[in-house]
Amino acid sequence: MPDYLPHTEDELAQMLAFLGLSSLDELFAAVPEALRLGRGLALADGSPEPDVLARMEALGDANRARADRLVCFAGGGAYDHEVPPVVRALAGRSEFVTSYTPYQPEVAQGVLQAIFEFQTMVARLAGLPVANASLYDGASALVEGVNLGVAASGRHTVWLSSGVAPHWRAVLKTFAAGTGHVVVDAALHRGLTVWPEVPADGEAPGVLVVGYPNYLGCLEDLAAARQICDATGALLVVAADPVAAALLRSPGECGADVVVGEGQPLGTALSFGGPYLGLFAVAERHVRRLPGRLVGETVDIEGTRAYVTTLRAREQDIRREKATSNVCTNQTLMAVYAAVQLGWLGTSGLREVALRCARGTRFCRESMLALSGIEPLTADTPTLREFAVRTPIPGRVAIERLADEGYLGGLALADLIGEDGDPSVAPGDAVHGLLVAVTERRTRSEVEGFVRTLDKVVR
Repeated sequence: MPDYLPHTEDELAQMLAFLGLSSLDELFAAVPEALRLGRGLALADGSPEPDVLARMEALGDANRARADRLVCFAGGGAYDHEVPPVVRALAGRSEFVTSYTPYQPEVAQGVLQAIFEFQTMVARLAGLPVANASLYDGASALVEGVNLGVAASGRHTVWLSSGVAPHWRAVLKTFAAGTGHVVVDAALHRGLTVWPEVPADGEAPGVLVVGYPNYLGCLEDLAAARQICDATGALLVVAADPVAAALLRSPGECGADVVVGEGQPLGTALSFGGPYLGLFAVAERHVRRLPGRLVGETVDIEGTRAYVTTLRAREQDIRREKATSNVCTNQTLMAVYAAVQLGWLGTSGLREVALRCARGTRFCRESMLALSGIEPLTADTPTLREFAVRTPIPGRVAIERLADEGYLGGLALADLIGEDGDPSVAPGDAVHGLLVAVTERRTRSEVEGFVRTLDKVVR
């Protein structure tokens, strides 16, 4: 095995010296002791490659981490949607996989056209005229949307709905610590955002951020958020679900200035959390503040249609410290996956996916609420693909028991809400429950089996 170690002792010593550390143990001190193996991998010397791979597969299976080994009812931003073989066959071609920055349009027309088609589709889903070539993921798209809103409004106060995904909110607050944004959390009641009163003195909000649907699956009232923005001059940033866009009025139609989202449901597998795809669209008046790459359509000297990166004076390699964002690239491969998926489904296909999600969610929710001890967290609020229920045992315990029975049973509400995320939860009251998602992949028999198993494990 030592013959295959990539680093020499001298190289390790140089690295440790540069970091000011005396040993590798110090380097990994941040990793909790309970997570460390504390021994070797117990592989026999000279083990053949197939034996090593089989051993690693067995260790991986013990984690119960793969969605294809469990029937998946988890969501919270990453969903087990169908990815047709055509998506991998086309988006996985070497012309896309090996392409890098298309700054030389004369040799990158194929990639540039694919990105342009992706932008067009995202703009239509968002109901806004301009979309960029993508960002790294939904959380980074949210950060960039807030940065745009602060710059456009000239005010650093951000009203952030607690219905936005918790990890997105955490990322935004981490960035806000450096940018000086003042983030004000707007709590939930019955699953919907309760916006604060606009202060008589002090700074009015420059940006409002709301989910559509929110992370509990509830459909927020965008009109109420738009009214506050109209009264204060704030920008409305909507964190939207691209699949829900097939059934709902688009955020742009509802008055959104900026629409951000996670593009993972559009052709990207769960993949243990990434790489994913940030969606970003804006009203035309904000196009020069648009973060990241933008591909435009033009004609060449022979009058033939051509594609180029455009409005690049926004970017940091040209404007340096005056750039509107420090993002100067995009998730091209995942954007191509999304473009192929959307092109393959078409308008009617995406609508059918969304309808199957909505019908499966309704059937699953009604079946679960018929069980003893299962109660709705949000009784009267309409949901689309995701819903929250209270359980008589902690959500984490239910998830572990469900996994033993072959189901990835959702997300634990206590990890999502906490004590201050919803005023209907009393301080110190444990939030026992699950956030459950149903995609078009879930069959009736799978839902029925999941509900029967849940009834067993919560007793």
